[in-house]
Amino acid sequence: MGSEKQTRRQWLSASAAAAVASSTAAQTAGSARPNVLLIISDQFRWDCIGAMGLNPMNLTPNLDRMASRGVLFRSAISNQPVCAPARASIFTGEYPSRHGVWRNGLGLAGNAVTLGSAMKQAGYSTNYIGKWHLSPGAADTPESRGPVRPENRGGFQDLWEAANVLELTSHAYEGDLFDGEGKPLHFSNRYRADFMTDRAQLFLRSRAAQSPFLLTLSYLEVHHQNDRDTFDPPKEFGGRYPNPFVPQDLRPLPGTWPSQLADYFACVAKMDEIVGTLRQTLVETGLDKNTIVMFTSDHGNHFRTRNAEYKRSPHESSIHIPLVMEGPGFNRGMEVNQLVSHVDMTPTLLAAAGLDIPASMQGHSFLPLLDRRTEGWRDEVYFEMSEFITGRGLRTPQYTYAAAAPKVPGWKAAPTADKFVEYMLYDLYSDPYQQVNLAGRAPYQKIAAELRQRLRARMREASGEQSTIDPAWFPYS
Repeated sequence: MGSEKQTRRQWLSASAAAAVASSTAAQTAGSARPNVLLIISDQFRWDCIGAMGLNPMNLTPNLDRMASRGVLFRSAISNQPVCAPARASIFTGEYPSRHGVWRNGLGLAGNAVTLGSAMKQAGYSTNYIGKWHLSPGAADTPESRGPVRPENRGGFQDLWEAANVLELTSHAYEGDLFDGEGKPLHFSNRYRADFMTDRAQLFLRSRAAQSPFLLTLSYLEVHHQNDRDTFDPPKEFGGRYPNPFVPQDLRPLPGTWPSQLADYFACVAKMDEIVGTLRQTLVETGLDKNTIVMFTSDHGNHFRTRNAEYKRSPHESSIHIPLVMEGPGFNRGMEVNQLVSHVDMTPTLLAAAGLDIPASMQGHSFLPLLDRRTEGWRDEVYFEMSEFITGRGLRTPQYTYAAAAPKVPGWKAAPTADKFVEYMLYDLYSDPYQQVNLAGRAPYQKIAAELRQRLRARMREASGEQSTIDPAWFPYS
């Protein structure tokens, strides 16, 4: 244990050195600290990106070009496959049981240390457009559907054009965002994602973009429209994919994919077009030379094949997310196979900007991985689950292991439980599409026991949680 801690300290020291090196490179590329453009596309399946090599439909030529120029992360994982908890983990670098947003409807603490607050303190302008989902209040309350108060904006203090629950204040061609003063920004007869992109372009072409900035663009697309249970692509994309490729994990299972996959893919293609528009705007303004671009998602989408809704499960279709980066320090034309997660994103962006990583953040900068320096990197991801079940899980290169609290209703449950029970184990080497659950099988008892202990250790580390984990209740040979 002592040697492991020493190795960890050595790796963290190396991370700090790498951060300085990356910052120096960024300063060389431009006249100031690098800008940051963070693009979040809601519910975007990782395997839709063509560069991953699993979807032959050429849905993402712009993201593929971005990946070929920058860095493609093949194993990025959500720390909680639910909108609000995932977003809070992205911005705070903390696990849900630590930052407190363990389910939707719980607001981020007003004093939370975030990507926005850290960059603002360092002299950046901090700007936000789109879906927030981190203001307190259930989705059906006026507070949640109305403007987000300044104290609930997570350190984004400059341009603010957002809605807390955008899926409930808008439809594809009509709806509202709210500006910094709480006044509605109404759009109609304009596709929602295009409207947001218009606003982003106004910012990128303005004087505000001439000083170091953080701009987060949080798109609702490719998420379904909640009140209609439809995926709504722009009209010109309708009917584009009448006979789509069906991902391998969906094929054997009943779900909504036969009726929804074509429109979902059309939304993916539209989001890729938007990424292309934003990248071209950076080129036209000259900002591309000094702007780090990160594209990611909060969680995936299993089309109700694994439970009664679209995510909230430990399966790859829920927790595996896209992550592509380019810009100063990232234009390397490389792929990273090591496991990274939401909690690592803010530490990485801060390090790339030459800023200190706050002590509150539990994630780590993955900049050393870009130099193939993997010593000390813990190649596993701890994740949590809520709303459908109360659960904890571990994703390693080979295995997905998950435990759930028995008889605890998901949506109204407490953030934790005294006891969890092992209920899923998948061998991703032999079963990458997770068709055979190995939990409780006699040949895997030793592997399960090891993963159980590792998961308990991660639970204690994340939040001090002392819960027990029982072996699968129904073992069989």
